[in-house]
Amino acid sequence: MLLRVDQLKTYLRSGNQLVRAVDDVSFVVNKGETYCLVGESGSGKSVTALSVMQLLPADISSHPGGRILFDYRHDDGTVENVDLLSIDEERMRAIRGSRIAMIFQEPMSSLNPVFTIGAQLIEALQLHHPDMSYDEARARAIAALEQVQINNAAERIDEYPHRLSGGQRQRVMIAMAMACEPDLLIADEPTTALDVTVQAEILRLMKELQQRKAMSLLFITHDFGVVAQMADHLGVMRLGKLVESGRVDQVLSNPQHAYTRQLLAALPENLARHRDDRQRTSTITVPEPGAEAAHTAYERSTLLEVTNLQVHFPIRKGIFKHTVGHVRAVDGVDLRISQGQILALVGESGCGKTTLGRCILRLIDPTSGSIRFDGDDITTLSRAGMRPYRRDMQIIFQDPMSSLNPRLTVASTLTEPMAVHGIGASREERLELARQVMVKVQLSPDTIWRYPHEFSGGQRQRIGIARALVLNPRFIVCDEVTSALDVSVQAEILQILLELRREHNLTLLFITHNIGVVEYLSDEMAVMYNGKIVEQGPTDQVCRQPRNAYTQKLLAAVPRLHLG
Repeated sequence: MLLRVDQLKTYLRSGNQLVRAVDDVSFVVNKGETYCLVGESGSGKSVTALSVMQLLPADISSHPGGRILFDYRHDDGTVENVDLLSIDEERMRAIRGSRIAMIFQEPMSSLNPVFTIGAQLIEALQLHHPDMSYDEARARAIAALEQVQINNAAERIDEYPHRLSGGQRQRVMIAMAMACEPDLLIADEPTTALDVTVQAEILRLMKELQQRKAMSLLFITHDFGVVAQMADHLGVMRLGKLVESGRVDQVLSNPQHAYTRQLLAALPENLARHRDDRQRTSTITVPEPGAEAAHTAYERSTLLEVTNLQVHFPIRKGIFKHTVGHVRAVDGVDLRISQGQILALVGESGCGKTTLGRCILRLIDPTSGSIRFDGDDITTLSRAGMRPYRRDMQIIFQDPMSSLNPRLTVASTLTEPMAVHGIGASREERLELARQVMVKVQLSPDTIWRYPHEFSGGQRQRIGIARALVLNPRFIVCDEVTSALDVSVQAEILQILLELRREHNLTLLFITHNIGVVEYLSDEMAVMYNGKIVEQGPTDQVCRQPRNAYTQKLLAAVPRLHLG
């Protein structure tokens, strides 16, 4: 045994209310083993992990019962069994980071934006190894970045967090946690921002380090494919309680609790069995040249057309920051999306998916090429010229914590865009519309007066979806919108999006790394690699008979859950 959580109770105060976030939870993490916690957003998984790390704010949290027993290994090799709830902060600091490390769910809010990633890695190493020189710490930091597949680590170590993609930032967080080689690594959704190929590599690296150092893992995830691949034991949490626990093969193949069975039934591969084939009727085939009438009908149905789109970012070096080259983030992309169609865009982190989506919305200026929306060329429009299109073209961002204003209530977040675009005759009417949208994304309408920090990660993502929906747009770029959601909420969100598509003929560019979601949701699929589209076609065709070698590699890396 390395960690024993014994009848843990963690209560949080929210105004005059007392929330039983963790209520009488017990489990054991053995040395060298992996214990996975799954459950819906708000079920208490992350609060359990933060309780172990003692990172909850003291003024709003309390532990009225329970113990967290940890085998603390001193530098001389002796082991002391300590209760993490009863030791002082100085001793906890000695344990935190060196003996117990944590990978947080949202990398952009966890990394300091004013320091380079190298400075943050080196600080962590020198804090726990005071005798380590700067040069040695920098060398170890570069090695840690290389271990998590950051290309050109010796150069990227001096980059700031905002210069990295979401997946790359998550890999930096993993490198920071693993650099000190802890006895217990708590991983809170560590692969949600990673594409499947990098996820497979990261999971393999975690397993290698675990075996080499006899490290234990407390792994929080909503991906049952990852659970089947990583876990020795599995615990299912609901409303602060552990409703089912046992060996992973037993729980997955023969779940005893109704909630566990509900989670497994919500997996995209299980939802796909009941899928309505009419979802694909909006897919249009490009007609042969010469078929003039058919061509006219096709052009009328095309909502978005991108031709030879390029986005190049300058590389500047030297004292005077001269441009010495360019990063070809998007390099000659052609896309055509029909009204009411869902096109999934997949590819590795840093391949240009998000840049392409933001450029289509003119949040980033293109270097060359053209963007046509509903027949209008919007490529060179000014900010003022783009304003009439903003209501019809919306985006749901990948990281809900950094995209939501922490100083605005949900009510303000939802009603301000409506006021700007003239939706609703009064504030009361806009508030009522906001409540209706909150219900659509499975949140209580009474929570609109809360602030973003009062919600879980998955709940914040649903607020981000609601913010896009309040304007009733025609086209939405969905940038990893289900990455922070557990499977049951993910299923609800996907069904909501499909229902909105059916009701309003909504068109989606769905950026994701979850192939199960792609197979369930999308009509067509485009695979992006190094700024280019390497394969595109109907989703079923691409997934079943991939022609490009990169697509084959991508699909082979998908963790699958095979139930007996």
